Amino acid sequence: MEYKSENKQVSNQKYDCLLFDLDDTIYPLTSGLSKEVTKNIQEYMLQKLCIEEAKVPELCVSLYKFYGTTLAGLRAIGYQFDCDDFHSYVHGRLPYMMLKPDPVLRNLLLSLPIRKVIFTNADKTHAARVLSRLGLEDCFERIISFETLNSTDKGTVLVDQDASESKRPTELFDIDDYCSRPNADLELPRTPVVCKPFEEAFEQVFKIANINPRKTIFFDDSIRNLETGKRLGLHTVWVGTSHRAEGVDYALESIHNIKEALPELWEVAGENSESIGYSGKVSIETSVIA
Repeated sequence: MEYKSENKQVSNQKYDCLLFDLDDTIYPLTSGLSKEVTKNIQEYMLQKLCIEEAKVPELCVSLYKFYGTTLAGLRAIGYQFDCDDFHSYVHGRLPYMMLKPDPVLRNLLLSLPIRKVIFTNADKTHAARVLSRLGLEDCFERIISFETLNSTDKGTVLVDQDASESKRPTELFDIDDYCSRPNADLELPRTPVVCKPFEEAFEQVFKIANINPRKTIFFDDSIRNLETGKRLGLHTVWVGTSHRAEGVDYALESIHNIKEALPELWEVAGENSESIGYSGKVSIETSVIA
């Protein structure tokens, strides 16, 4: 695939785009917000999908491990539910006041004359609220979210039209059995949800945002997401740790350390002194590329 640079000023530079994950990347895990997300997901599984309480925590972990998000895993093993309802339940009740404005990160981002894009598995409303709380609304060119990558019909994803409410299907794939018999002739079902860490999600993002992966730096807190990105040509930064691993080019304990790890970005900024900000609210992509 060929990529055309829309920014002639940086077309000959080593990097022309910074691609950022959202949660636990542009704000730290220590904020505590992720714990609230996990609690709400488990409550949804218990209250809305009628999954046995004792099974919920382990199932939640297994689905995240195999599918990148619990939502994607639930859909893969057979549950049908309204994805808007899931996001509203999980994110709509979050205590966003746990996040504080981050003027340090804001200044770092605005000092860079390079395109900056958010790529999150979360829904667009959650992404907008997080950026608003952090004071970063005008720091990114666009947000690529759950809705960008997944065709929706009244909030559902690839669900029969009569499945308008959350319901438990008659048959479920037994992921516990799969985990307990790793050498058995069992195959994980595919998820209909497009999300990280799957290559399809990255490829769609490259197309939607006109991103050349070989000239893009990808920041994420998930090693699986970074490994996929690296296979597809992205330069990778593991945020939240100082320990590098296979598939990781740089490791940062905090996103605030970006200038120490990648000073060459600021050398470019010195040559092109104008910073890049985006007036008004950040553009949130909602179209789907098939």
